[in-house]
Amino acid sequence: MTEQSAEITGYLRRWRNGDESALEDVLPLVYKELRQIAKRYRAKERGEHTFQTTEIISEAYLRLAGQNATDWQDRSHFFAVASKMMRNMLVDHARSKQFQKRGSGAEKVNIDDVAVMSKTPDANIIALDEALVNLAKFDERKSRIVELRYFGGLSSQEVGDILGLSEITIKREWLKAKAWLYNELAAG
Repeated sequence: MTEQSAEITGYLRRWRNGDESALEDVLPLVYKELRQIAKRYRAKERGEHTFQTTEIISEAYLRLAGQNATDWQDRSHFFAVASKMMRNMLVDHARSKQFQKRGSGAEKVNIDDVAVMSKTPDANIIALDEALVNLAKFDERKSRIVELRYFGGLSSQEVGDILGLSEITIKREWLKAKAWLYNELAAG
């Protein structure tokens, strides 16, 4: 564990134990990584997406600030939760936009092409989310790997650290999950 990881873990544990000031102390340390996660997501989006990187981070921060009952384990756990929150936020936003368009049909595409080639990237996020929910019904681990890699923008090594698995296992599971999702998205 690096010195900064240990410092972040310390702040998270203080926060878990009720020290509200620890959240303010940890924010400058995690902001850069939260920004990188949000930027990676934005890089996969088409130019007309309405969320800005700062908005994604701000919304994630507000949601995280409300998580004072979370039993924070360490830095990796924090970023796993942050990735999940960003996914939920982006899917909720996409559903809201799609609802406003009165149900424009969700186009199903390959996971590698999600939000890149379609004119309706929000529909693609919804389709991917639905596919991930279906995947989680029989293989929660693969669903978490996709969530952390795609929505969180984490590397195989980082995902392995979070899930307590080797990097090679993550890579194998990632490939299997992508193949399953491709079939699921193409079936629609």
